[in-house]
Amino acid sequence: MHFLKLSFRNERGETLAARLDLPVDEKPIAYALFAHCFTCTKNLNAVVNINQALAREGIATLRFDFAGLGESNGDFSETSFSSNVSDLIAAADFLKAAFDAPKLLIGHSLGGAAVLRAATCLPSAVAVATIGAPSALSHLARHIESSPTPTAPPGEVEINLAGKKFRVRKQFLEDLQQTRMQETVQNLNRALLICHSPRDRIVGIDNAAELFRLARHPKSFISLDQADHLLSNREDALYVGTVLAAWARKYLGVSASSSPQRDLTDNRVTVRTGRKGYQTEIIANGHRLLADEPIAVGGSDTGPPPYDYLVAALGACTGMTLRMYADRKEWPLETAVVRLKHRKIHAVDCQECETGSGKIDSIEREIELEGPLDREQRQRLLEIADRCPVHRTLQRKLVVTTTLKE
Repeated sequence: MHFLKLSFRNERGETLAARLDLPVDEKPIAYALFAHCFTCTKNLNAVVNINQALAREGIATLRFDFAGLGESNGDFSETSFSSNVSDLIAAADFLKAAFDAPKLLIGHSLGGAAVLRAATCLPSAVAVATIGAPSALSHLARHIESSPTPTAPPGEVEINLAGKKFRVRKQFLEDLQQTRMQETVQNLNRALLICHSPRDRIVGIDNAAELFRLARHPKSFISLDQADHLLSNREDALYVGTVLAAWARKYLGVSASSSPQRDLTDNRVTVRTGRKGYQTEIIANGHRLLADEPIAVGGSDTGPPPYDYLVAALGACTGMTLRMYADRKEWPLETAVVRLKHRKIHAVDCQECETGSGKIDSIEREIELEGPLDREQRQRLLEIADRCPVHRTLQRKLVVTTTLKE
């Protein structure tokens, strides 16, 4: 996943650190804005994994640290729910000025409540998604244990949330008590997706039920079975991102079959391998694919390895060539199934090879032809299989020219 390291100022003049996660080498179909959970940061694994899934579907997402958290300036103890909403609006304004206005707002936990509130001030936002969000902030405030601290400045309290202690001003808790989410949700007037886990121990599933009851259509609910509040399991976060992207397309005005415009004017395939692991993103003519290696060799098995793509290209070309030839001849070929296997063999074991030393690449190809074809038609189609363009490319001497981009 490609990203840009950015920063912007909120209405109080504080500099907030941000990252814009982008699709690989293509223009995004839309921009989104992500609000992280209370006391978390933009680099929470769940946020990164969700944005990765969104980028794979062509959606660029801005994530940032609220004031006083992560890499952002400011004093966390002086923040409030209202200031978080203000930071979100500032982030949206920055995104609009530098790139494009966000059409999708995503919020995790308290960030979910924040995007619901901010949406009313952002006309560009046509869809909102919440993950483990509370339905009432006064209810959340009761679950935050607070106590005066002798060493704390006047007006500050220490809160204990999920075993972590933080200092905030009393106005933070007062702000939660005074904020009424019911009117916000009822008057949202935007598509809403509610994602919540029935096993959430921080924000119970009853919050999702209340949000869904309050919201007007269009509204949707996704149950994150077995997931915890922070989506600690990478697969849970990727699932949220994938489902979210598919849901959002309906409201972003992008059909499932349409492809985003590419920055390149040629027909190059773009491949990007990140800093960790072997997962590799592929953009081929606007289509997004993944390559990886098996877990046994250090990969994460999120996609086929490179050689599988190589033999898949041969198989696809074979099937298409047979289909074209049969159609031109008006032969009753119903389906062509091609099964392939790549392996390294010793040259001495290859009777058709010119060299007799070392190892060579071997691809075994089995073709199954379905349909009422006679013996001569089947034999001719077998001969035609060897004439597919990829087959010929693999059998010819191949020249690869490599340059280093400055």
